[in-house]
Amino acid sequence: MSFYHSLMSRKFQKSLFIKPSIGGWKSYSLIFISLPLLLYGAIFLLPVVPATSNVDKGSAYKIKITPQSGLSAIAGQLSEQGISTNAITFQVAARAVFVGSKLKPGTYLLAPRASLGNILLQIARGDRVRETIAIIPGMTIWQLRSLIDKHPALIHQTKDMSSKELLMTIGLSYPGDEGLFYPDTYIFDPDDSDTSIYRRASKAMQKQLTAAWDQRDSATPLKTPYDLLILASIVEKETGRSSDRSLVSAVFVNRLNLNMPLQTDPTVIYGIGPKFDGNLRKTDLRKDSPYNTYMHKGLPPTPIAMPSKESLLAVIQPAKSDAVYFVARGDGTSHFSKTLKEHESAVDQFQRKRNSSNQSKP
Repeated sequence: MSFYHSLMSRKFQKSLFIKPSIGGWKSYSLIFISLPLLLYGAIFLLPVVPATSNVDKGSAYKIKITPQSGLSAIAGQLSEQGISTNAITFQVAARAVFVGSKLKPGTYLLAPRASLGNILLQIARGDRVRETIAIIPGMTIWQLRSLIDKHPALIHQTKDMSSKELLMTIGLSYPGDEGLFYPDTYIFDPDDSDTSIYRRASKAMQKQLTAAWDQRDSATPLKTPYDLLILASIVEKETGRSSDRSLVSAVFVNRLNLNMPLQTDPTVIYGIGPKFDGNLRKTDLRKDSPYNTYMHKGLPPTPIAMPSKESLLAVIQPAKSDAVYFVARGDGTSHFSKTLKEHESAVDQFQRKRNSSNQSKP
């Protein structure tokens, strides 16, 4: 080996053990700091949402994520809906902001020109569009079906179904669909199906009905949970004030035990159907119908409305009373009587008072 090569070899070996200068460490540190800054800057500063809205008369950009979607599937759905992202970018960003397993399905309204980071955080929060529909205690099935059929945010799968077809669709077997849907406010995502509302409401009613039935007394004249549902619907329609609910229930339970006809106007009105004009006439009380409880003893064939939890419990736990009659006082409450003579006196008193009040009005 020549002197020159020997010298160069020694210099090279020494160079392997040369410590980096202070300036070199600063360069490495700057690189390590810059990379995350560049990554998060790209995630939170670069817009991925279009600048123009896709909602009629709106200023937001609407997107939808389907249930049970993974990161790759969500990325594909967003890309198809106009968001500037792809599977790799989306997955890296989601993991970088620690929301990879927190993204929730639903319909979202995004700010135009929002960044990928901002929409990821919004989806992780579940800050999505929600719709509601309210089933009111005492609502009839035709009122409920009309309400659901007209709701603009639902996909209408049951609109032309018969009662039998609706029951088959939600997996129930009853004489009819009246009374089977629990009164409550149901929250749902836009473009959910009306079938899901019926299914949720029917499951809620079955739960409440089972819970109430399990509390029944052995002396009850009711034979099945469906009997409970029927009588609770009558109590719901006959109760003007909640404080009277258990007493109204006691009257009907007493009548069933005494084999007396229930003689309740709401069942007759239900038998007339949606064409009822609000005026119950004597001729209506004389028309034979399965729902005419003046002509037929026992319960009508189906419920006549959607009963509340309170009405279900009132029927199972009626007040301790011997009353078999009641009449409305005109202020929302009722007067309860044990004998026909007392009842006729109360009817005369309160009807005379109402007639006098009506005559004094212009």
